[in-house]
Amino acid sequence: MGRRKGIMSDSLKEEIAKELGFYDTVQKDGWGGITTRDAGNMVKRAVQMAEEQMMKK
Repeated sequence: MGRRKGIMSDSLKEEIAKELGFYDTVQKDGWGGITTRDAGNMVKRAVQMAEEQMMKK
């Protein structure tokens, strides 16, 4: 089974990584260098942001 194309844009992922404090790791090691916990926290934050956007509409 192949990898699916990501739903989040690179700019959104970078914004969240900066907010959560591990963007330096992404710059140094790429997205494969982040921990599973960091990836999970990114997803949680993206969901939270989407929910906030829905509440505004």
